[in-house]
Amino acid sequence: MTRLTARFWIDAYLVRLRLMDIPAFVVAHGDDTAGAVLVKLNTLDGRARAFTRGFDLMTGGRVWTVLAEGPEADVDATIARQRGFDPDLWVIEVEDREGRHLLDEEGLQS
Repeated sequence: MTRLTARFWIDAYLVRLRLMDIPAFVVAHGDDTAGAVLVKLNTLDGRARAFTRGFDLMTGGRVWTVLAEGPEADVDATIARQRGFDPDLWVIEVEDREGRHLLDEEGLQS
């Protein structure tokens, strides 16, 4: 099975968000080919969640899990620590008062 490059997936994700009128932007540009992706959901009320992709050991599939959740400053600190460990990490910030991030939609698990 062919895997998508990080850049291709991110470009497609940003288009999908744009089509739903959900603002999003690249906060940190990671490695175009194999960089990991972290998505920060900012609900614009002082709170945020950070999602990271991992593997479901039972199915072998890819899943999005919550890395951090709470006050935005705390989530930002967690993201900064992750960037310190992995300079190739992409960080995408999604801003939506309704909490929409679309990561649970089909096609975004890859």
